[in-house]
Amino acid sequence: MFKYIIIYIIFVVLVEGFSLNSIKSSIRAHRSPVQMNKRALDNFISGIPTKAPLKIISGINNYNIDQAIQLTNAAIYGGASHIDIACDVNLIKAVKETIGNTNDFYCIVSSIEPKKFSEAVAAGADMIEIGNYDSFYGKGMTFSAKDVIELTRQTKEILPDIPLSVTIPHTLSLNDQILLAKELETMKVDVIQTEGKFKSTSMAMGVQELIEIAAPTIASAYALSRAVNIPIMAASGLTDVSVPLALTAGAKAIGVGSAISKLNNFQEMVMAVSFISQAMGRKTNEGDVYQQIQNLELMKVQKSNKLIVD
Repeated sequence: MFKYIIIYIIFVVLVEGFSLNSIKSSIRAHRSPVQMNKRALDNFISGIPTKAPLKIISGINNYNIDQAIQLTNAAIYGGASHIDIACDVNLIKAVKETIGNTNDFYCIVSSIEPKKFSEAVAAGADMIEIGNYDSFYGKGMTFSAKDVIELTRQTKEILPDIPLSVTIPHTLSLNDQILLAKELETMKVDVIQTEGKFKSTSMAMGVQELIEIAAPTIASAYALSRAVNIPIMAASGLTDVSVPLALTAGAKAIGVGSAISKLNNFQEMVMAVSFISQAMGRKTNEGDVYQQIQNLELMKVQKSNKLIVD
């Protein structure tokens, strides 16, 4: 069944020529009851493909402030809309300061400890997320549907009006993922995030390998988007090659982590985000990206010189 789903998805994309206009007809509108921090959710529910959110993931257990700031700048200059960081007050304050007055760019914090979310929101987090689970799998931890429901219940009890995204574990069967998604919908979750079997991706990989790595999260996006009316964010193993497939499959947003965070330098990060933004149809100008990189590097030099003078 899984194989046929993937074949169908690829067939649709090939027939429609990666036309983002065709995505619009397959996306169902969703009205969120969230009152607070609503702007952080606007693009998820707008139904406009060219404004589909792009979230860059720093990591649920990455508390390195310098790395988070670098990734935030890369996300902003590359044309993303959200940064997803660990649930830590000092980290959030540093990232929010980096974001500054940037228009239409928001901070999401991820955790599996609901009690931490209150301080995170007070520190400036725009959205909260249960997940990502990738870093826990290597430690032998898994999350059942019951676990996710309980974490969601606790979170909604503490912060009922803050935009909430919940990650559905890839370790569940596709049928169980659908059942969990329907339950989360009744709990008034605002966004559901998919995940695939974790494997670092690289822009240097071949097209076939990149699509195969993304297949599990694309399959989940396809199934879940047809089972619930909650916006689906496809994440795990996605690159500029596979994001059009995920959008056509039914995802309304994209989350990318290792394809950006594992890169060697800031310039590569910015360009990688820019390639993904362009693949999604988000507005990015490659010339502007290069200029922004140069401006940021100049600012760093000026700041360094000021410190030396002082």
